[in-house]
Amino acid sequence: MLLLSREDISKVFTMRDAIEANKRAFRLLVEGKCDVPLRTNLQAPAQEGCFLFMPAYVEDMETASLKIVNVFPHNIDQGLPALSAQVMLIDGKTGVVESMMDGGYVTQLRTGAASGAAFDILAKKECRLGALIGTGGQGAAQLEAMLEARNLEEVRICGLHYERTKAFTEQMQEAMKHYGARLIPVMTPERAVEGADLIVTATPAEKPVFDGTKIKKGATVSCIGSYQPHMQEIDPVVLTRASKIYFDSKEAVLSEAGDILIPLEDGTITKEDFTGDLGNVLRGEITGRENDEEIIVFKSVGVAVQDLVAAREIYDKAVKAGIGTVWNC
Repeated sequence: MLLLSREDISKVFTMRDAIEANKRAFRLLVEGKCDVPLRTNLQAPAQEGCFLFMPAYVEDMETASLKIVNVFPHNIDQGLPALSAQVMLIDGKTGVVESMMDGGYVTQLRTGAASGAAFDILAKKECRLGALIGTGGQGAAQLEAMLEARNLEEVRICGLHYERTKAFTEQMQEAMKHYGARLIPVMTPERAVEGADLIVTATPAEKPVFDGTKIKKGATVSCIGSYQPHMQEIDPVVLTRASKIYFDSKEAVLSEAGDILIPLEDGTITKEDFTGDLGNVLRGEITGRENDEEIIVFKSVGVAVQDLVAAREIYDKAVKAGIGTVWNC
């Protein structure tokens, strides 16, 4: 078994690699070429946390995977990551586990890359301003994904605590200086989204985090934070203003995402407002953006085939480069 750390993965797998891997995963999903049961979600009420188990199998790739991801939001108060995870890559011919890798980093990359893929496919070609709401475990990857997808001049960043937001922004400005964008910390989500062409919300909020009337025409919004029925970070007004609403997986979103379930239940939107999955756009089965005035929403909860495709490519690249630690278990 090959053990791959965050550092190992970063040597062989870039955000652009992750974006292209996500596109392949989304195609596999709509083509019905992967077996991806809805994830098992075990609640830990006392900690307001949960344990998630996400299996996947693609016969054509002769590969299976299992991701174990645990989300405990109060860990941040103890200086611990809110999300911890491992990904197991499994040989589909023998059932042997080929690799165990840092699932937290794989999750960050592939979730960031979901936004990156959505922006690649759905955003206007000319984008100048970005907005990131949420500076937790997903913040860095989401920021890099939007910078990779479009040549932005400026990204405004808003987190729950302004001092943390400033520290995060300073760190990211140095880490991502090669993209050439100005990164600016702001105190309110409304300031962040004002005039923004690309918007990412990456929070575990239970109430909308910004005023949906502030979104300008032509914006593309990627909402990736809410993953349970009681969570709702996006203002339903955005959904009513949107020309099109896309998903990573409509089935997965409708099983657990409060951002869609809550406005569906209260009648703010209906299923007729949904456009389809991103994989359908990639296959040319439905249209993407048709003009620069459309507001487009992409809602993602994550599907295990994203982890599988990413893990397969990471493993193959690592083996070729001689990266990682062999564990003879």
